[in-house]
Amino acid sequence: MSLKQQLTEDMKTAMRGGDKHRLGVIRLMLAAIKQREVDERIELDDTQVLTVLEKMLKQRKDSVTQYAAAGREDLADVERAEIVIIEAYLPAKLSEAEIEALIDAAIAETGASSARDMGKVVALVKNKAAGRADMGQVSARIKARLGG
Repeated sequence: MSLKQQLTEDMKTAMRGGDKHRLGVIRLMLAAIKQREVDERIELDDTQVLTVLEKMLKQRKDSVTQYAAAGREDLADVERAEIVIIEAYLPAKLSEAEIEALIDAAIAETGASSARDMGKVVALVKNKAAGRADMGQVSARIKARLGG
């Protein structure tokens, strides 16, 4: 079952169960997916759906930071609850050791020796870690390893 079909089934389950908050978040996810499909006139596969969900997750995390800074914990709590629901549809995150192993393998494969080679390493790690690691943190680690 594709991720989009899973979301649709979970939406039906949430409707039947009367879980209004979960239903609302799932509808937001489906709307974002549908919006991208309409904009680009394509049918999204699971990888592209994950990209949309990751973008939504990043938006929620940014909102939590903004709300907390403004002293609006009530709104930050709503965003945190949405984050939990969205994360349930994303693949399990890689551990620190797994990320380090991917970086080591990518550096060895590309023969990277300086910060100039960072782009090649990041591209390789990004393909292998798709959706399972925060690429901002990963690229910072790669930069540190390559002496950037």
